Amino acid sequence: MNILAELQSRFARVLTDYTTPDQVAQFAAMVRPAQDARFGDYQANCAMPLAKQAGMNPRDLATQIIGKLDLSDLCHPAEIAGPGFINLKVRDDVLQAIVNKVDGDPRLGVETVPTPRSIIVDFSGPNVAKPMHVGHLRSTVIGAAIDRTLRFLGHNVVSDNHLGDWGTQFGMILYGYKNFLDQAAYQKNAVDELARLYRLVNTVSDYLTAKASLPRLAADLNSAKDRVAAAEAENAKDKAAQAALKKLRTEVTVATDDLKSAEKKVAAGDADPVIRDLAEKHSNIARAARDETAKLHAGDSENRKLWNEFLPACITALNKIYDRLGVRFDKVLGESFYDPFLEEVVKDLKAKGLARESDGAQCVFLDGRAAPFIVQKADGAFTYATTDLATINYRLRQFQADAILYVVDDRQSDHFEMLFETTRLLGNTAVDLRHVKFGTVMGEDGKPFKTRAGDTVGLESLLDEAIREARKIVDENDDAKRDDNEQPAPELDEATRAAVAEAVGLGGIKYADLHHNRESDYIFSWSKMLAKTGDTATYMQYAYARTRGILRRAEAAGTAVGDAELVLTLPAERHLGLHIARFPEAIAAMVNDYRPNLLTSYLFDLANGFSSFYDACPVMKEPDAKLRASRLKLVDLTGRIIRQGLELLGIPVCERM
Repeated sequence: MNILAELQSRFARVLTDYTTPDQVAQFAAMVRPAQDARFGDYQANCAMPLAKQAGMNPRDLATQIIGKLDLSDLCHPAEIAGPGFINLKVRDDVLQAIVNKVDGDPRLGVETVPTPRSIIVDFSGPNVAKPMHVGHLRSTVIGAAIDRTLRFLGHNVVSDNHLGDWGTQFGMILYGYKNFLDQAAYQKNAVDELARLYRLVNTVSDYLTAKASLPRLAADLNSAKDRVAAAEAENAKDKAAQAALKKLRTEVTVATDDLKSAEKKVAAGDADPVIRDLAEKHSNIARAARDETAKLHAGDSENRKLWNEFLPACITALNKIYDRLGVRFDKVLGESFYDPFLEEVVKDLKAKGLARESDGAQCVFLDGRAAPFIVQKADGAFTYATTDLATINYRLRQFQADAILYVVDDRQSDHFEMLFETTRLLGNTAVDLRHVKFGTVMGEDGKPFKTRAGDTVGLESLLDEAIREARKIVDENDDAKRDDNEQPAPELDEATRAAVAEAVGLGGIKYADLHHNRESDYIFSWSKMLAKTGDTATYMQYAYARTRGILRRAEAAGTAVGDAELVLTLPAERHLGLHIARFPEAIAAMVNDYRPNLLTSYLFDLANGFSSFYDACPVMKEPDAKLRASRLKLVDLTGRIIRQGLELLGIPVCERM
């Protein structure tokens, strides 16, 4: 039973008397878990805004709402506090019955949805010809957690890894392969060599582009400065003039940054004799790489042959990472899969009057946007926009998708807004299109997380490092164990230590990502990530292992959990029982806006509640056999919920740590 959902439902029935039908849900959603246990278990804060809307005294309105509510089978009589807060406390006998029901339920109180939806979860999506890096971590981890949780709720989910296997990076790789290949390196590790070729071509291209742009960027900066000087000379004081001046100064800042960025690239290229020499010999490298892409898309036999040669090794390298992370996909349909459908997409847009020519390109012009949504370039090449429109069409036809979730970083927000709007203009209004956006992984210097050399951190090396760091903690923890005579008594053999280190290391990386609000940037810190205390996976994993250790000791002492009724007698027991009963609420909250941090927050509170319970309530030393059995059941149930919650997040647990 989801207590919160039941309370909100009952409030909603009463609130129809005080607001319009379209506002009932938002006021009912103001019933929330209480922030302070002194004021009860739940609190309704809807009386104040409703009273303001109706011109009433909020306490009087709260009194009226309470008078109409029927909560006697669920809660103690409601109380009004302050200006009109309605405080609610679940009846002890009801809470105890709910917790006992959860204990006997394989799903731990979480019901499947009555009407499953067909949901596509599009996540990870790396470019195949480059090793995965830390930038791919968030999409992969967040997407996989959403995927698992939606399946747990009974939705019909298709996870799709929309690989970048067809874009401009392949033109760079093809050009690099034909001009700069190290054959021995390619034979040894094809993916590493292809990645090197991509970086090399991209660096030379960026160097040449930056060098060519310096005069223009310098002129742009001088022009921006002149406009600021002219505006300052007018010395206008009105708000419009001041706003215009502020905008002009911003343009100077942007122009300065653009020039500095180009100068930095040019300086780096000038200082590197290899880059400088290649730039001189391959002065048209950017155009040539684009030509290689065009030839690939046009069916050129040599480029298609090389593409088919490159792809298997690249996919194998990606799958190696996914296997380590425990991530699986139902579909792996890259950009190349949709290539045959792109021309039809543009034809459809033109036929419906949505696409028109602009400077030789086919564009969709959307209200309120300065830049158009380009679906075909002037040279005839299609774009990511075209591919994404074709992908939506395919998903609607093939899977009858009710919702498509794109777990992609927030820098792509404009693209997805235009994609979704164009899709609606095409008549696809029933499908729920959602950009599940996220921020950046930052280093402790507050900048995007990179190696000391300034390169983006490779994901495989990050996973290896996490396991090495975790192994230090596992060894230290196990070596510190003592027996009853205070003699060293480590419990874990070498194989178990290695397994625990892998679970802790990989779990720590995943949890560090998931427990932050996904839209926020977060700072990557080994010490915080793998700490045994605080809001970390390690703390949760230790809490689970602790529950299993208690049960093992009970079994060794001849005390089994058995079929005894679970009772909540002391405050710490009730507090833990309430957290257990809230597991369905945590799952519902997570999928409501696809925020895994709401589930991690719940698990952290549950683990804290368990710690408080264990400190306050004797378990094995409890003399009353029935109460001892009840508390053992509470230990077992807490562990099962921690395990289930972490499993949905993709984080493993260990029976011993």
